[in-house]
Amino acid sequence: MMTWQDIDPRTPVLVGVGQSSERIGEPGYRRLSPVELAAAAVREALADTRADPAAVAAAVDTVAGVRQFEISGPGAPAPLGRSDNFPRSVANRVGAAPARAILEVVGGQGPQHLVNEFAAVIAAGGARAVLLTGSEAISTVQHLAGADDRPDFGETVEGDLEDRGYGLEGMFSRYEAVHGLTDAPSRYALFDNARRARLKQSRQEYAAAMGALFAPFTKVAAANPHSAAPVERTAEELVTPTERNRFVAEPYTRYIVAREKVNQGAAVLLTSVEEAARLGVPRDRWVFLHGHADVRERDPLDRADLGAGPASVMAVRHALEVAGIGVADLAAIDLYSCFPIAVSNICDGLGLPADGSRELTVTGGLPFFGGAGNNYSMHAIAEIVQRLRAQPGAYGLVGANGGLLSKYSAGVYSTTPAGWRPDDSAALQAEIDSWPGVPQALRADGWGVIETYTVKHARDGRRTGIVVGRLEDGDRRFLAMAADGDADMLALLTTGEPIGRRVYARSFDFGNRVSVSEARLEELFPPGTAR
Repeated sequence: MMTWQDIDPRTPVLVGVGQSSERIGEPGYRRLSPVELAAAAVREALADTRADPAAVAAAVDTVAGVRQFEISGPGAPAPLGRSDNFPRSVANRVGAAPARAILEVVGGQGPQHLVNEFAAVIAAGGARAVLLTGSEAISTVQHLAGADDRPDFGETVEGDLEDRGYGLEGMFSRYEAVHGLTDAPSRYALFDNARRARLKQSRQEYAAAMGALFAPFTKVAAANPHSAAPVERTAEELVTPTERNRFVAEPYTRYIVAREKVNQGAAVLLTSVEEAARLGVPRDRWVFLHGHADVRERDPLDRADLGAGPASVMAVRHALEVAGIGVADLAAIDLYSCFPIAVSNICDGLGLPADGSRELTVTGGLPFFGGAGNNYSMHAIAEIVQRLRAQPGAYGLVGANGGLLSKYSAGVYSTTPAGWRPDDSAALQAEIDSWPGVPQALRADGWGVIETYTVKHARDGRRTGIVVGRLEDGDRRFLAMAADGDADMLALLTTGEPIGRRVYARSFDFGNRVSVSEARLEELFPPGTAR
């Protein structure tokens, strides 16, 4: 076992973590902006080092920020304004003047990816002290957007910025948009319904399993002071449709999807061992990154099985291999939980129980603790670090998911001293990229079978059926929607088992439509409809 004397002075180590939050209507609510929430978390992280906060802030040579939703896409609204250089806005508030400032790409993998990336930079001598931070104030922004005394969160900040762009390639296409796949719940619902069919479970059995998976998360969230929804709920309560818990996209009710209306910030401080010692950070604050991996899955419609994300599982397995441990050695786990499939996919691949018998979150999870945009896993890392300090020598895992089970970053942590261990994610990625794609039909005409589906539920009661199918001609995959007013097709999608059922598709200028028969489509779209 490595001793303190054996450690290379450039070895990266986590020395401080911090979190901040506020809830509208509760004592102490301050209407903090995203920058102010992040700065509050950074101050907590500086204090958490148990060294001189001013000296630690002054030592920061690199700051990297995670994007809020309002800067995660072209044209995203920011009703109260925003900083034009988020990382430097935060750094300025805490007395840091880093030479380098970075704005990371979109995706929930971001916080763990940044730890992996900058741990390697520190190990190579490219940095000595790195500050990672992010936040969301969606709850406050929506609450105050129409207020007469609304604050102005706009800032113009001097200093350079390495803006890495949105990183949305492969996340969204016009083909998907014209077929109703414009939101995360409906797209993830396709994955969960495909998994349910593969497991040969009924709708009722699968709903019960989703409830059993997430009910323990609510217990953790209820005890977390930073939770956006600190309410413990039963498995049945989570998945039973009610007026307050309406269907969003089947099989999801509102309680089991990520909660984006939060006011939360988090921060992580990384230094070299040498810098930590120079700053006077006590060794009992040091947490080492023992294993790590970063991969990207095939684009959704290219995946052989829409009910699984094998690349994510590969990332976690590789991180454990680099750390030299197995799943049984983990004392704490936090799996990204935007939707049930993001958790159950890892459980399936690693043999983890999904029945509540093993804790799979340290925060309470995105539907209950809060889906703090791209920054959720920064909170998970902060919680893991605190738990491991209380259990010296124990191991913890953070699994961070981005996109549509698309981008996955994993990290294994422990207080046990360990030198920097490079990963081989490039070899994993080469293997993933070599997997064959699935032939597709952008214009679908003829008989096919349903591969997976969802039904979107609008607040006004309107329902929209969406299907992923395979044409009998060439086994090509296609997207289609049920036509407005097609009660027969909606009945097929909302009762029994639609997957594997034979349906008829027809292409039009406005996209593909599908129904229970060719005759039914002709009734809905008489000859002459623009095709």
